[in-house]
Amino acid sequence: MDDHKIIELFFERSEQAIIELSAKYGSLCNKIAMNILNNRLDAEECVNDSYLASWNTIPPQKPDPLRTYICRIVRNLSIKKYHSNTALKRNSFYDVALDELENCIPSNATLEEACDAKELARAINQFLSTLEPENRIMFVRRYWYSDSITEIAAKFQISNHNATVRLSRIRKRLEKFLLKEGIYV
Repeated sequence: MDDHKIIELFFERSEQAIIELSAKYGSLCNKIAMNILNNRLDAEECVNDSYLASWNTIPPQKPDPLRTYICRIVRNLSIKKYHSNTALKRNSFYDVALDELENCIPSNATLEEACDAKELARAINQFLSTLEPENRIMFVRRYWYSDSITEIAAKFQISNHNATVRLSRIRKRLEKFLLKEGIYV
């Protein structure tokens, strides 16, 4: 079923909307949650919570595209759950991806001094538009979907080392780009 029909079901307050949303995007949502949480039960809980959040926000929202909307909800809920679960411990899967970006993107305290979150988002989007499609996809898969280096290497049919090196070079380019934009790390 296409996204517009699913959204129509939400507006009709039909429970079929959740069933169709799950059928179309359930596996993607589960993958995002698992990449962040590394715990099947917590991931399922976040995905189910995202369906409830969608039910509560559509209407009045009419998301376009629906895929991005549901992925963002799952990602935000998963990150919130991750922080709740790991207040005193470290989850190597997600922390490693965040640590890789630590030198490129300013911390919240520095970010408040340098620019607001919208300006940073604009700059990152502008930077992504300068990348070759393969590098852009690789960056987004790693830092938005939290794919592992192994998954990225398999997707692009390259070695883990090659994927690590390419991501490192992209991060260095991002850092230079942000400095040029006046966003200091």
